[in-house]
Amino acid sequence: MSDELLEEDLNVDVDDEEVDVEGGEENADGEPAKEGESTQDADKLREELARLQEVQQGASDQLASPGLRASGTATNPAAAAAAAPTEPQEVVDARSIYVGQVDYGSTAAELQKHFQSCGMINRVTILCDQYTGHPKGFAYVEFKDSSSVENALALDQSMFRGRPLKVTQKRTNVPGHGGRGRGR
Repeated sequence: MSDELLEEDLNVDVDDEEVDVEGGEENADGEPAKEGESTQDADKLREELARLQEVQQGASDQLASPGLRASGTATNPAAAAAAAPTEPQEVVDARSIYVGQVDYGSTAAELQKHFQSCGMINRVTILCDQYTGHPKGFAYVEFKDSSSVENALALDQSMFRGRPLKVTQKRTNVPGHGGRGRGR
């Protein structure tokens, strides 16, 4: 087996540079390598290559599915895949809550921790001003099932970062309703 590794070349493409690892040249001290050292070095390089490929795959997966968006949205990738856009908005809103009086310095992760006792959370969204990027002071929490909403409604007036939260059922927007009104 060690003879096969000594004869085998390992070519690794790293940032457009080709690195050749050949068995049996020199060790780290510049001395001639012993027979066992070269196979150990090649094995270490293969392990490192596999680990780097896993890290790169994980990073590309995170970029493909947004885990933390600039708008303050934290998602659970597995739950977000389950709650694909194929569901009607009314169904998603039925298992979501509105959270008012949210401290401006709070994060989606802190809100998720506050409501995790109610049930499995799919997404926490803290709305931010589109021009300044500052939080507006309210958020939405989407749960995996609608029974968690009832548990979350019990947290109305609970203290979060020194402020009592206003927790209500999320309403579904009706297009054309609630406009400026009276012909304006």
